[in-house]
Amino acid sequence: MGTMSAPAPSVLWLRRDLRVGDHPALLAAQEAAGATGTVALFVLDPALWAGAGPVRRAWLSASLRALDGDLDGRLVLRLGDPAEVVPAVLAEVGGSSVHVSRETTGYGARRDGRVRAALPDGGAGWVETGTPYAVGPGRVRNGSGDPYKVFTPFSRAWREHGWPAPAPRPSHLDLLELRSDPEAERLLDEASGADDLPELPEPGETAALRRWQSFLEEDLPTYHLDRDRPALEGTSRLSAYLKIGALHPRTLLADLTGETGEGAERYVTELAWREFYADVLHHRPDSAWRDLRTELAALRYEEPEDAVEAWRQGRTGYPMVDAGMRQLLATGWMHNRVRMVTASFLTKDLHVWWPVGARWFLERLVDGDVASNNHGWQWVAGTGTDAAPYFRVLNPVSQGERFDPDGDYVRWWVPELRHLAGSAAHRPWDHPDGYAHGYPRRLVDHAEERREALARHAAARR
Repeated sequence: MGTMSAPAPSVLWLRRDLRVGDHPALLAAQEAAGATGTVALFVLDPALWAGAGPVRRAWLSASLRALDGDLDGRLVLRLGDPAEVVPAVLAEVGGSSVHVSRETTGYGARRDGRVRAALPDGGAGWVETGTPYAVGPGRVRNGSGDPYKVFTPFSRAWREHGWPAPAPRPSHLDLLELRSDPEAERLLDEASGADDLPELPEPGETAALRRWQSFLEEDLPTYHLDRDRPALEGTSRLSAYLKIGALHPRTLLADLTGETGEGAERYVTELAWREFYADVLHHRPDSAWRDLRTELAALRYEEPEDAVEAWRQGRTGYPMVDAGMRQLLATGWMHNRVRMVTASFLTKDLHVWWPVGARWFLERLVDGDVASNNHGWQWVAGTGTDAAPYFRVLNPVSQGERFDPDGDYVRWWVPELRHLAGSAAHRPWDHPDGYAHGYPRRLVDHAEERREALARHAAARR
């Protein structure tokens, strides 16, 4: 008879799962190690660090500090190629297993393959438990075994597939103390103190759970009514926590079980969109920066540098667009309805290729997520899965009047228009003193650019 090998230390390699609760990989790592202990490791990967904007770097830094507090100061930070760092840490503690939440992005999967190959015994000690999603990307398929390409049937199948209950919070943490890399700590400190950072949310799992409970009690019942109104605190504002894994969507879905109102139903649908876009990226990693639908490959684009910069700075002359872009600069976040309006303006009114806008959003958003961000841009541009019809061009004025009817959102973010009462803030050109406080004139005429956008789309589809 064979004998069971004695427990040996384990390494929990953290990535997009910076929390203690509802963390299956953490539980698996502690169970494997027994009393020998677990290393809680975060590797600052230069390949990812170089591509992250200052806002995401600062948010990662703050989130790691919060996690370190939750781990009693035993989070180990190292800098370098994970394929070198992770095996080195495992050897440092004489460990036998590396535990992770499974990654499904193109880069993440390739990186994990390299790390696994660099481990002893051909990666025999590599253990994947769970993913950052309620249902792991790739698991929901149609009757033919193919991935879904349209949201509504995916959402239905995703709900039918279901998800496990949240993992229990560990009763104790048996973590090993190891030195952190001073250079990694320096980079994180530098990121926290970068110039011109927006005011970030309070980081960490505790803050995320507090925000979630507040939303459940106060805003969920009217979520379906208020979610498109940017002047209201009608959304959960949890996207940044979900992105970094301070919360798992499974936790949210468990709390929504038994909630029957329209608000809860709509919130589950929004979580399904997040899972759908992750599934699309899993199956089509090229879609991160390339059109999913190739029928618009011949679409003619412009590269108006001055106009793009005016869009980035919130000086297009269209109040709803400018309010959103200024909110992004000031807070690292933008209301989802306004994300659609600003994206439509760049792609349909300025005729700019969607990756230009997607890159800017990823640079400035605290919740910047390639799957959701870039596929959302493709939806607006008409090139993506479930894409808006090419003839749908959002009118930035009527969108403002519909979703910010009192003008409060515009006046908050565009002080040059605070003298215009009510919905007048959306049409400064209709008022003698509309430009009295320095608000810029319109870059383009929306009606003309809408006609031009439709003509370009029609020509590209021939």
